[in-house]
Amino acid sequence: LAAIMSVSLLRVQLLSPMAQQLFGASSRRGLADVPTTLSALPQSVRNYVKEKANLCQPDDIYLCDGSEEENKRFLEIMRRAGIAKPLRKMDNCWLVRTDPADVARVESKTVISTADKRQTVPIPKEGVKGQLGNWMSPSDLQAALQDRFPGCMAGRAMYIIPFSMGPVGGPISKLGIQLTDSPYVVASMRIMTRMGRAALDAIQGDNYVKCLHSVGLPLKDISKPLVQNWPCNPSKILISHIPDRNEIASFGSGYGGNSLLGKKCFALRLGSILGKREGWLAEHMLILGITDPRGNKKYVAAAFPSACGKTNLAMLQPTLPGYKVECVGDDIAWMKFDADGVLRAINPEAGFFGVAPGTCSHTNPNAMRTIQSNTIFTNVGETGDGGVYWRAWRRRWTPPLASPAGEARCGLRTAATRPPIRTRVSAPRPRSARPWTPTGRVPRASRSAP
Repeated sequence: LAAIMSVSLLRVQLLSPMAQQLFGASSRRGLADVPTTLSALPQSVRNYVKEKANLCQPDDIYLCDGSEEENKRFLEIMRRAGIAKPLRKMDNCWLVRTDPADVARVESKTVISTADKRQTVPIPKEGVKGQLGNWMSPSDLQAALQDRFPGCMAGRAMYIIPFSMGPVGGPISKLGIQLTDSPYVVASMRIMTRMGRAALDAIQGDNYVKCLHSVGLPLKDISKPLVQNWPCNPSKILISHIPDRNEIASFGSGYGGNSLLGKKCFALRLGSILGKREGWLAEHMLILGITDPRGNKKYVAAAFPSACGKTNLAMLQPTLPGYKVECVGDDIAWMKFDADGVLRAINPEAGFFGVAPGTCSHTNPNAMRTIQSNTIFTNVGETGDGGVYWRAWRRRWTPPLASPAGEARCGLRTAATRPPIRTRVSAPRPRSARPWTPTGRVPRASRSAP
C-alpha cells in the first residue's frame, strides 16, 4: 500500500511543489494515486498515528511501502532539496553531508524513563556521577516532550514506517512503527530494517514498538539558510525511551544513531528490557560463522564498543587455506536458548551501518566491495571523479584522487573527516551466512553443564 492518508478532519495538502511532482497525481504514476484513510491501518496503529499527528501537526501523512520505486522518489526528493547527491562513479550510491552540529549519537541527551530509577540505572555513591545510563522521571520527561513536539512537523510530511527487527514472523523478531518527518530516515530505514507491507500486516493489537522522530524544525521556524541543507535542532536534542509503554521518542537530530530508532534505541536499549521480560538477550555483538577445512562449523558472537572493529571482524576474509568465514551480523545480536538448550542468535538488522575511517581494502576488503553499490555515505569526502574518500591508512591524498575508493588509505584533513563518517549499505553482503532471511536462528553455543 502506498497512499497519502488523512487524519480525522485534516485535509491532506501536498508538502511542496517538489513533493507534489514526485508523489502527487501527475501524468506519471505517483505514489499518491490511491488516496485512502487511516482505516487502512490496524486499529492500534491508527490510534497511535492519530495521536501523534494531532500533536506534531504535519501537513501530510504518507504510509511507506518499502518498494524500490518509492525509495527512488525519496532519494530524488533529497537530491532536489540539496540533502543528497548521487555518486556517478558508483552504482546507486548517494552522498549526504549533515550540519556539523549533528554528527553523532548524543549520549548525554539520551534518557530512559521509568517510575523506579533503580529499575533503570544503578544509583552511585553520593557525589559520584553514574556512567551506565541517564534516567528521567516520567513527569520530567512528559514536560520535556511537551516542550518539543507540539507543532514540530508543521509544513512537513509525517512518514509512517512499518518495520520488523529480524525476519518478519521470526520466533524472536519484533515489529515497530516509526513516525518521522525526515526522508533521509525513510531511505535509511529501508536499508537497515525489513520495512513495508509485510511488517504492517504482521501487527496484531499492541505487539509493536512505537517510535516517534522529528528533526525538530518546522518549516515556519526556519529563519536562516540551513547548513548543508540539513534540518536539525541541536539545542533541543532529546532521545527518550519509555519501556513501560514500549515507546521511543527522538527530537532534534537527523543523524542515524539518533533517528533510525530501530537501531540502538530499539534493538539494544529497549530490546534489553524486552529480553529481560521474555527470557532472551539483546547484545552489542557481532555474529559470524567459521568453517574449518574439515567442514566443522562454529558460530561466534563477539562484543566490542562502537568503532573498535566489530564490522571488520564480522566480514573477515580468512588467509588460512581451507577456512571459510560467513557474516551473520556486525553490530547487534539477539540471543535465546532453544528447547534443546542451544543458544540461538539472530541479527535483527538488515544492512550495515558502519564507521568509515580506518576501513579500506587492507582492513576490510569485503566491506569495500560491498559499498560499491546501494550505499548511503554520510560526511565522507568526494573525489573529483565521483567516488568517495575518508581517513584510512598509508597513502597521502592528492587532488584529484583518481584511484578507487577502496584504495584510499590516509587522513583527509578537511571538514569531511568530522566524526563520525558513516556508510549505510544494504544486504546481501559478501559471503553472508545462509539462511539470511528465514525464520531460523543460527546456533551460537551449547549450554554448558552446571
